[in-house]
Amino acid sequence: MKRIILIVALVSVTMGKAQDLNDIFVSGVADAERFANAYLSPVSEGAIYSISNGWYNTADAKPLGGFEISIIGNMTGFKNKDDKKAFLLDPADYENLDFVNNPGQARMVSTALGDIEGVEVFVEDEISLFREEFELPTGLSAENLNFIPSGYLQGSVGLIKGLEVKARFLPKIKFDDDAKIGLFGAGLQYDFTKMLPADKVLPVAISAVIGYTNLNGEYDFTDSDFIDGSNQRIDAKFKTWNFSAVVSTRNIPVINFYGGVGYITGKSDIDMLGTYEANGPFFSETVVDPFSVSEKASGVSANLGTKLKLGFFRLNAEYNISEFSTFTFGVNFGFR
Repeated sequence: MKRIILIVALVSVTMGKAQDLNDIFVSGVADAERFANAYLSPVSEGAIYSISNGWYNTADAKPLGGFEISIIGNMTGFKNKDDKKAFLLDPADYENLDFVNNPGQARMVSTALGDIEGVEVFVEDEISLFREEFELPTGLSAENLNFIPSGYLQGSVGLIKGLEVKARFLPKIKFDDDAKIGLFGAGLQYDFTKMLPADKVLPVAISAVIGYTNLNGEYDFTDSDFIDGSNQRIDAKFKTWNFSAVVSTRNIPVINFYGGVGYITGKSDIDMLGTYEANGPFFSETVVDPFSVSEKASGVSANLGTKLKLGFFRLNAEYNISEFSTFTFGVNFGFR
C-alpha cells in the first residue's frame, strides 16, 4: 500500500507518515472524513503540546538591552499513551466501509501514532457485484517513533525593568519538492521581583510568561499517484497559547534551576483542498475541498529545568508534565 510523507508537513519538523487516502476515498467522502478525523486527531493534539513549550529557561528577566538567542528542540512522547494510539472503528458509523474479517463487528484500528498493522477493510455494492479491499494505515509507532519533535529559533530582549519580549521563528522550509513548513510566535515575560528594592540580592526570581505560537504546513500532492483531480493539497494550521508562572534560582555563577506551572491551549486545522474524483465500486463523484480535520487541546502543565552558564554560551534542559509530556533542550547565546 502506497505511503506518503505527510505528518512532517503538518505537525512538526520531523518525518512522519500517513497513508495515501486514495483507498479511503473509495468508500466515499463522508467515510474518508470520519476516518481522517479519528486517525489524525491524536497526532494533532500532541503537536499542539509540543510547539507550546520552551518559552523560558529562567524567571530572572533580562535587563534593558540584555538579549539571548536560542536554538530550541522539543521531544513530545507518546510511548505509554495507548489510548491515543488506537480508536474504535464501528462499521455501523460508516456508509460503505467494513472489515474483511468479522464484518459488522467494531474493532480497534491504528491512529497516526499507533502500530496496529494488517487491518483489511472492503467496500462493495448492495448486490456484491463490485468489491474492493485495502489495508488501513498504521502510525508512527510502527516505525519505532515514539515522540513528536519540534524545533525553532527563539530570541529574547530585555526592555523596561522586569519586562522581556520574546519571538520564535522557523523560516518556511521546503523539502521533498512538495512540502513546506514554517513557524512564528511571540511572547512576554514579566519578572515581579524586579519591583522589589533588594531584587539583585534575592536568591530567587518569580515571573509570569505568555507565549503564542503559530505553525503552518502545506503538502502538495497534485502530481502524485493519489486520486484523479487537480490542485490537490493539504494545508495545516496550528495556533497555541502558553500561560505560565515561573520561579527560578538566580545569582549562582554556573548552574541555576527553574520550574513553572502553566496552562496550554491550542487548535489545529488540517484542510484537504483541491478537486477530487472519488470513484467507488458503485458511485462516482467529484468534490472540491472535501473536508477539514480540526482538533482543540488544553490542559495544565508543570515543568522542572536547569540552565548551565558557560560565559557567553548556555545550555538548558527541562521536562514538562502535561497530557503529552515533553523534553525540551536549548542552546543559548546571549548577554545580560
